[in-house]
Amino acid sequence: MKTSIIVQNLKCGGCASTIITKLATLPNISDVTVDVNSSVVSFDCNEPEDALLVKERLKDIGYPSVDAENTVFTKAKSFVSCATGKISK
Repeated sequence: MKTSIIVQNLKCGGCASTIITKLATLPNISDVTVDVNSSVVSFDCNEPEDALLVKERLKDIGYPSVDAENTVFTKAKSFVSCATGKISK
């Protein structure tokens, strides 16, 4: 089932690269795409629980969904994730 999550702190291709890399390691998640302009992360998953796992992973790496709190700590994590994504490109 195709699912999309609108996230916070998504700024560039480095962020997108990190998100795609991190979500690719999750079981039952495939076809991950990121639209930087609209801050939308889309993916295919098998069960609704899989989408919740993606939402949690996104928050862990600094890209919480728009309905979650966006703390200074979360913003700092997204900065590091972004830099990591730029380096690994």
